[in-house]
Amino acid sequence: MAEEKPISSTTKRSYWRWSKTDFFPETSFQTLSSYKTALSQTCPRLSDRLLARSSSTDELVTLQKVSENPMQKCLTWWDLIWLSFGSVVGSGIFVITGQEAHNHAGPAIVLSYAISGLSALLSVFCYTEFAAEIPVAGGSFSYLRVELGDFVAFIAAGNILLEALVGAAGLGRSWSSYFASMIKNDSDFLRIKVDSLPEGFNLLDPLAVVVLLVANGIAMSGTKRTSWLNWIASLVSGAVIVFVIVFGFIHAKTSNLEPFFPYGVEGVFRAAAVVYWSYTGFDMVANMAEETKKPSRDIPIGLVGSMSGITVVYCLMALALTLMVKYTEIDVNAAYSVVFEQIGMNWAKYLVSICALKGMTTSLLVGSLGQARYTTQIARAHMIPPFFALIHPKTGTPVYATLLVTLISAIVALFSSLDVLSSVLSFSTLFIFMLIAVALLVRRYYVKDVTPKNDLVKFLMCLFITIGSSIGVSALWNSNERGWLGYTAAGLLWFFGTLGMAFLSKQRVPKVWGVPLVPWLPSLSIVMNLFLIGSLGLTAILRFIICSAVMIVYYLLVGLHATYDVAHQNELSA
Repeated sequence: MAEEKPISSTTKRSYWRWSKTDFFPETSFQTLSSYKTALSQTCPRLSDRLLARSSSTDELVTLQKVSENPMQKCLTWWDLIWLSFGSVVGSGIFVITGQEAHNHAGPAIVLSYAISGLSALLSVFCYTEFAAEIPVAGGSFSYLRVELGDFVAFIAAGNILLEALVGAAGLGRSWSSYFASMIKNDSDFLRIKVDSLPEGFNLLDPLAVVVLLVANGIAMSGTKRTSWLNWIASLVSGAVIVFVIVFGFIHAKTSNLEPFFPYGVEGVFRAAAVVYWSYTGFDMVANMAEETKKPSRDIPIGLVGSMSGITVVYCLMALALTLMVKYTEIDVNAAYSVVFEQIGMNWAKYLVSICALKGMTTSLLVGSLGQARYTTQIARAHMIPPFFALIHPKTGTPVYATLLVTLISAIVALFSSLDVLSSVLSFSTLFIFMLIAVALLVRRYYVKDVTPKNDLVKFLMCLFITIGSSIGVSALWNSNERGWLGYTAAGLLWFFGTLGMAFLSKQRVPKVWGVPLVPWLPSLSIVMNLFLIGSLGLTAILRFIICSAVMIVYYLLVGLHATYDVAHQNELSA
């Protein structure tokens, strides 16, 4: 493919365009004959791209040229703290808590939130080092592309988009549930039942579609404007959260905490894997690095500070809920609004519902920002059409990327129920966070053409033992094996695998901000994420496998050839 010439300000093309060249500019897609030729070379091209790694320079400089216009650097650590609060608080605590307390954990849901919070905080540390040193819109996609190569990054990209679509759809459905519960004591009141559709997909939700369209429309209008709206709304939300916690403890009945483990320890971990959704907003905030004024300072302060506080808030809110009402009587769709009605505070039901709606609205706003920026960087790499990487010259936002995520998530929200969405979302999120921890270890211990071969072999062996033992712990737990021997063996393998890495020489030192206690902290993140993945159950794993299979088919038919052409454009034009 011929190298594109820079476009001068006088010849700049209109933003509103949609020709075939904008979607598929690569040589492999110029004609049917060239595409057939590309398909015939799938195996050697796959071999070439499988472990090909990007570089920080490519992610920070080269790929950004595809967008034609820059994003605006307008955010500070203060903005990031409130964006994180607005994105995270409301995206799960008002949605999933009731469902998991009722179905899996009972009063021990507070422990589920503590476990998930610790795991999320470990992932936050891993994210901050990358975001401070590679401040691009691609977030985890770019980090994985630099350290683990194109193919792993593509699988992550597919799951990132799946997470974005399912997360937005789930929030839209939850918004509709809470709004309906304010009108009538029936969270499905505003949905349309279609008996011919299968269970889980037979309650159509047009209101969720409208909410998604409005929230994403605001996000497209400008980043700073969205940040200000989020900040103001989050202050109100914080006040109501304090009200929920205080009045929850005032009306507490300790008898509601008995039995504390009605579904056993297994239920606690099963719920922990699902309520991880409540913490997922922070990765969307990490995507705002390209629009942050001082990433090396603002991102660590904004993410670590906000997530530490949010974990404490979640545990208190979960405890307040289970103190107010017996876990068997919790409404699984709109828990916090209905519980106040159950204890006789009907007026508080509306206050909490408004807060929940506000929380989900700001989560949608910040999620729209982050999801579109993920999509933008994926498009910059040509893994999806580069058309979606274009930045609007006036708003400084990726309008096309936002529209793509909006329309697909709206379709998903129209049909899919919350329980179907939550398990898919949690698996994708945990899988990506696990890969980020692996990528951080690779970043510290392997530098191409610098790391001695013997050290590389030792590192890979230690990493294999660490991941393998983590999978072993998860497999033992899910096989209902509770004997100490197997867990002790797997735990010792994990310990010695991590210890082996600790004795190896690190090949890279962070320039601006680094994760402490490497390799122990990222290694602990790996085992916790894999354990929570295993706790989701077989259905979620099968859904993940099916989605990944679809992604791989797309990669072999489209993504592989587009990225190959871009990587070898000089050779192809010669």
